[in-house]
Amino acid sequence: MLGTGGTIASEKTQSGLTPALTTQQLVAKVPEIAELCDVTCTQLFSIDSTNITPAHWLTIAKAIRDNFSKYDGFVIAHGTDTMAYTAAALSYLIQYSPKPIILTGAQKPILFENTDSKTNLLDAFRVAVSDLCGVVIVFNGRVILGTRARKTHTTSLQAFSSINYPSLAVLQNGFLMEYIRPTSLPAPIFYSKINEHVGLMKMIPGADCGLLSYLLEHNDAVIVESYGVGGLPSYQGSGFFDVIKNGIEQGKTIVMTTQVQNEGSNLAVYDVGFHLKNDLHLLEAYDMTTEAAVAKLMWILGQTDDPTEVRRLFCTPVSHDLLYLKEEER
Repeated sequence: MLGTGGTIASEKTQSGLTPALTTQQLVAKVPEIAELCDVTCTQLFSIDSTNITPAHWLTIAKAIRDNFSKYDGFVIAHGTDTMAYTAAALSYLIQYSPKPIILTGAQKPILFENTDSKTNLLDAFRVAVSDLCGVVIVFNGRVILGTRARKTHTTSLQAFSSINYPSLAVLQNGFLMEYIRPTSLPAPIFYSKINEHVGLMKMIPGADCGLLSYLLEHNDAVIVESYGVGGLPSYQGSGFFDVIKNGIEQGKTIVMTTQVQNEGSNLAVYDVGFHLKNDLHLLEAYDMTTEAAVAKLMWILGQTDDPTEVRRLFCTPVSHDLLYLKEEER
């Protein structure tokens, strides 16, 4: 079990909840875990997940890589706010794992009387000793693929949803009911490099193309969260088309996705997206989550900066992160 902090390990202070408990203390609060398996506890760091950075993802991935042959499964206690980003990142840094790599946490600290911590932690270990494989989030009785998770509730116990993909399994009364098993290999493929220079721009009515230009200047890739199935303002003077054209000519990677949570993008539907797709050959996230798109770009750009290879890798599904893809882009 790897500890990183988060609400599950937090105590009350004068300035609000702060991670304080160790991984050993968390396990001790759930004695039923000892009936399932032997646990080795490691505290990697103890921070609010708001403070998670890509460097922390690499630390977690390295800890799993260094110990992969020693254990049958891994449970990571993590804060909920950026858990979906970490789950996505680990899905790219540790691909096709035949062993379960579980992220879990809580909406209420384990020391609180009405906490969800103990149930989530015990469920995580139930999955960790099962035959289920790959990187997943276990939370409130659901098992969600790491590339498909998103935090959709700020305080409710059902904090996470599986976006554009079914939950892999559910846990009820201590029993794991598995529906889907992720693709795995006899041994995982580990990666140790990422490029964190990836920006994100959320479109709003009246948005200035200068913001996109700034993001492109300071990053190697930018994801644009547009409206609906995708598109950018095309009225005279909006400037977005030219900014994107110049960015691509400078070797920048630009990906279009949608602010809408479900069903994904399709730039070919409307004129405001058609020319971006067909004239500028903009990359498209389709049914990927923004969290997965961010993590995938960071992983890809850590391996290569060749535009052709970046496009190929982005359009290659990893851990079922991408289902809808036009045949000509495969």
